[in-house]
Amino acid sequence: MQKKQSELNIESVHRLGHVAIRVEDVNRAKSFYMTLGMKLIWDDTDWCYLEAGDSKDGLALLGPSYKAAGPHFAFHFTNKDEIERIHDSLKKQGIKVGALHDHRDGTSSFYLKDTEGNWLEMLYHPSTGIPTNQ
Repeated sequence: MQKKQSELNIESVHRLGHVAIRVEDVNRAKSFYMTLGMKLIWDDTDWCYLEAGDSKDGLALLGPSYKAAGPHFAFHFTNKDEIERIHDSLKKQGIKVGALHDHRDGTSSFYLKDTEGNWLEMLYHPSTGIPTNQ
């Protein structure tokens, strides 16, 4: 049964914000995407996050040992309360959602699968942007 937008009570998707992909070699992939003009925002041993241009559209490169999440895309929201409300609303409607997590970069999110088995993330993204560790 397909639910209507009003039934899901989601009103403030700010944007389709990032895509996360698996890579065999994080450093090699990072270099490639930086050559294309992307800016390195977060760099870790098993993953990194890059942004493109002023829009701050992002690409997460997940190495083979990264286990916190798999390939996915994310809807970004600018209001943290909205993420919590959406999480609770989906859960009450019987839609299987993951736990809501506060991340070290100031974002908060949860994961779920669509009707076709694709992973997506509902992410609170501060209006000031994701702080860099660079």
